[in-house]
Amino acid sequence: MEIIVTNNNGVRTLKLNRPTVFNSFNQQMAYALHKELDEAEKDQSVRTIVITGEGKAFCAGQDLAEVMDPNGPELTSIVTNHYNPIIERIRKIEKPIIAAVNGVAAGAGANIAIACDITIAKKSASFIQAFSKIGLIPDSAGTFFLPRIIGFQKAAALMMTGDKVSADEAVALNMIYKAVEDENFETEVTSFAEKLAQMPTKGLGLTKRALNLSMTNNLTEQLAVEGELQTLAGQTYDYNEGVNAFLEKRAPVFKGE
Repeated sequence: MEIIVTNNNGVRTLKLNRPTVFNSFNQQMAYALHKELDEAEKDQSVRTIVITGEGKAFCAGQDLAEVMDPNGPELTSIVTNHYNPIIERIRKIEKPIIAAVNGVAAGAGANIAIACDITIAKKSASFIQAFSKIGLIPDSAGTFFLPRIIGFQKAAALMMTGDKVSADEAVALNMIYKAVEDENFETEVTSFAEKLAQMPTKGLGLTKRALNLSMTNNLTEQLAVEGELQTLAGQTYDYNEGVNAFLEKRAPVFKGE
């Protein structure tokens, strides 16, 4: 089983499960993650998705044994058919997706983590743009997201040197949302994910859509997007519930509808 799936209080956790190779991706695990992301998107009971890793690592990127296997997929196919669809799914699923980085996140693993909506890491975790170590370029949208998150110069330096970035350094660079003491990691991730799962999921999904579009829109275009999506948000059950709860001075009970 390449992906361990658990459900709790509206949160679906997808745990990469190849711990003996630091959860590095092969074809089977990539396709399994595609499938589980699709299932989580379709399941209305799922209101937050968490991606994490089994064992000591989050994900060490590509399993190089598969690359070197003469019967394995070619590099072009790995990028096009394995990783690109993962990133596309992470960005298009209109539910919050959290990367819970429990250990090293290297290569594609690092870029999958930062492509998620919110990234929380153990203090002991690290992020490595490892591609230059073997003469490759960053994939999995690393060249798209990282310079936008931390700036062009810092992204170029990390990608060219392959230097390790600690979780605390990643927070300081604004690469990730939060670094958590190892002993508190699972509790904090669970609490945070369950909090998001109780919020107005449709509104959060529309927020995600607006953020995606902001990557390429100019100001006028983005203002138009906000107007359109605000109208859609105003038609949801949760909007009415939120307004009524405010007026009635009570806590809202959102349904994600």
